[in-house]
Amino acid sequence: MTAYTVRNSRGSLPLLAWLLVLAASTILLLLPSNVEAAALTTLLEPHEKSCFYAWVDKAGEKVGFYFAVQSGGTFDIDYAVHSPTEVVIIEGKKERQLDIIFTGNEVGEYSFCFENDMSTFAEKLIDFDITVESEPRLDIPISSAALLSDHSAPLEESISKMAEKLTAISRTQKYFRVRENRNYSTVKSTQSRIFWYSVIESLVMIGISVGQVYVVRMLFEKGSTKRYRV
Repeated sequence: MTAYTVRNSRGSLPLLAWLLVLAASTILLLLPSNVEAAALTTLLEPHEKSCFYAWVDKAGEKVGFYFAVQSGGTFDIDYAVHSPTEVVIIEGKKERQLDIIFTGNEVGEYSFCFENDMSTFAEKLIDFDITVESEPRLDIPISSAALLSDHSAPLEESISKMAEKLTAISRTQKYFRVRENRNYSTVKSTQSRIFWYSVIESLVMIGISVGQVYVVRMLFEKGSTKRYRV
């Protein structure tokens, strides 16, 4: 799954500002930059393995990998990331959450695998996203764009900072979502334990009461029998 996001903003800007925005947009369009992202959710049954793939078409591209276990068991999963030549880039056991960025030094298809082998009955719900990004490089000289480079540089820097902050906000929201799901699961587990503890406690109290009545009755019956015999 590949998702592209385009954001447009409009407002009352001076003519010079509009010209700078137009020039910066032209530069960004002509740059051979490329960002591909996939945000997915998968459900793994017990003893199931699932792999997802991302293509890197240039050596040196940045590859981002994020996942978080939303529900199931103790919220952990085994994972592994392999290069196109089946070299293990990173792997882990019983991890709850991961957010990494690595450099794709090989051209080809990278695999991102999850394995729920440790669970015998719990299925795992996993949210994850994979991003492949190449830094923009100006291959074709553009004289008109070069003249406006000094004016458009602050605008490009501001756009880059906004993108970084939005990414950080998105990561924070995902973190809070994971914490909310885990805390909700903890609350449900605690409620279930309290309920069954109360049921067992009530049964024990009833059993003790019945036993006390039986013992007292038995003692009095034996005592009255002995008294009549005397």
